[in-house]
Amino acid sequence: MRNPPYSCGADAAIDVVAGKWKPLILCALFERTHRFGELRRALHGEISEKVLTQQLRELEADGLVHRQVYDEIPRRVEYSLTAAGATLNEALIPLAQWGDRRMDELGIPPARRAFA
Repeated sequence: MRNPPYSCGADAAIDVVAGKWKPLILCALFERTHRFGELRRALHGEISEKVLTQQLRELEADGLVHRQVYDEIPRRVEYSLTAAGATLNEALIPLAQWGDRRMDELGIPPARRAFA
């Protein structure tokens, strides 16, 4: 956690998932373990390598993402959710469902439905 003290639990949770990319990264890793390039493609390539690296490092520092480095040539690195990351994803499901309903109400077609 980067910005304590928090005024409530929602404040602490939002600190961890703040930004455009972290919820999408968590959603992609909820589906399965990804290598870096696979994860970037899962986000439709819209995120730069620099930003993806930064976001993954922050999620790892918060204990939500596990980075596994394999001693191979070429080096293979895989990212997966920790138990805390999985429980956070479970908590985000109702929020995503609310967002889906909101998009329906506004007539906004989603690019893809998260947490389906």
